[in-house]
Formats: sequence, C-alpha cells, structure tokens
Amino acid sequence: MTGALLVIGDVVTDVVALHDRPLAPHTDTAARIAVLPGGSAANSASWAAYSGAEARLLARLGADSAAWHRAELLGVGVRPHLVVDPELSTAVVICLVDAEAERTFVTDSGAAARLGPADWDPALLDGVARLHLSGYLYFADQGRQLAAQAATAAEARGIPVSVDPASTGFIERLGLARFLASIDGTDLLLPNLAEARLLAGTDDPVAAAERLSAVHGEAVVKLGPQGALAAREGKVVARISAVPSTAVDSTGAGDAFTGAFLAARLRGADLAEATAAGCAAGAVAVSRTGGRPPSRRA
Repeated sequence: MTGALLVIGDVVTDVVALHDRPLAPHTDTAARIAVLPGGSAANSASWAAYSGAEARLLARLGADSAAWHRAELLGVGVRPHLVVDPELSTAVVICLVDAEAERTFVTDSGAAARLGPADWDPALLDGVARLHLSGYLYFADQGRQLAAQAATAAEARGIPVSVDPASTGFIERLGLARFLASIDGTDLLLPNLAEARLLAGTDDPVAAAERLSAVHGEAVVKLGPQGALAAREGKVVARISAVPSTAVDSTGAGDAFTGAFLAARLRGADLAEATAAGCAAGAVAVSRTGGRPPSRRA
C-alpha cells in the first residue's frame, strides 16, 4: 500500500511535570517542568512522519500558539492543515509524571473540542491511503460529526479507517454504547490495555483483542512494558515483546506506537511486522520527555 496517512484530531500544548516524589497536598512538590507540543493526533502524525510516512494532520487550535505548533509539526515532516479558532485558545494538558514514568492528565480541550464538519475538506483525502481518527474526536458532538463525515468519505474511496480510543475516562463519560456505535465500521482499533478491557468487556487481553478484531477486522492492544497483541478477525496472530528501554515519561508512548505502526502498514508491512515497529517506537518515546519524536531540525 502506498500513499499518505491523514490523521484527524487534536493539537495540544503539554505542560509536563516530572516529579520523583508523591504529590504533597497543601504545599510544594519539586518537579522538572517543560512546555512541549503534544496532542494524541499530532503525536501520532509526527511519529508516522518520523518513521518515513507522508503524514498529514487536520486539527483546530488557538491563535495563541498556532505558529509555534505549525513550526513544530513541519519540523518533524508533518503536513499540517490547522484551523485557527477565532475565540478559544489551544488545548492544554498538564501531564503529571511520577518516578515510575506513569502519567496523569489534567485536560482543557480548548479549541480542539470545536473541530467539526465545517473544518472538513474532501480534498484532504486526495492521495491518502489510510485515515486515522483520534478517539478524542468522539467526545464532542462536532467531533463525532466530523469523524462520521470523514470516515464515510474515506470508505467511499476504499480508504481504510483506524481509531485510537484515547481515554477510558472520556469513554465512560460519553457512554460505552454510544462510543461503540460511533466507531462502528472502523477497520482497525489501536487501544491500550485499559481501553481494550473496557471496550471488549473482559479483563483478559487476549480475549479483548480477539473480540475487538472480530467486530472491526483488526485490533492491536498496546500493553506498555509487556509489548502488544495483534489480532485479525477474532484471532490473535502475533504477540510482540516490548523493546527494552529506560522509561522517563510514558506520555505519548501509545501515540508513538500508533504512528510507527501505521507508517509500517503503509510501507506494506504485515500485522506482526507493524506491531513490532510500534513497540520499537514506543520504547524510544518513553525514554524522552513529552510525546514527540526528535525534530528533523535537531
């Protein structure tokens, strides 16, 4: 398969706080803090470009940081199609990262929550071989409408559609049944373990991968330090071990997996080979602060 990857979703300003002690209520907790470009969709597109794919991104952000985010995306080779919101600021996520590299997010969706059908242009699919939708799209009415519109347009052209579910908390707030109905027809799901368990209704990761792939055709369950499971049409076809790495920050590791996985599929890799590529990218991602790959300008 040749052609570009189009990713639709969020661009975010990440405020990453690395703290090696538990947060102390009512007083100060020492931390190393960095302001970095992020967003699940933008991260995935960046890692896909870093992995050799032609990657495009449709997202909405505020004028406050539009120029910075555009430059950062171009710096890793992404072709950004950014809609500047006239009122709202760019989404901001505070990423609290503990001594085990595990992260907790505090999210202000900002302009990202207003990405919708008015921002869609069918020409974005010209030359595209896969459409990838960030799960964060589905947690706002306009985003769900855009996701449905883009998926329908892609399917009409024979372009496969993948979804990264993104957030168990937001899925539960929206409602599991409503989320599952919204992603009906997707060809590939890329959940982490918690998301897979929630969506499949089982704690067993193998059963979860098999159930999700039976519905969607393919499913890859990201297991973090345990690697990943890849399933097709109701059967696990690959179990890939994680690549050893010294974890600093798990922010964006799943997005790195997704971007590298999709880039590999676009190169013609099979499901197992692409899953291995995803695991390798995830290992690089956790060794870095933030969710992006090294810039080509570095």
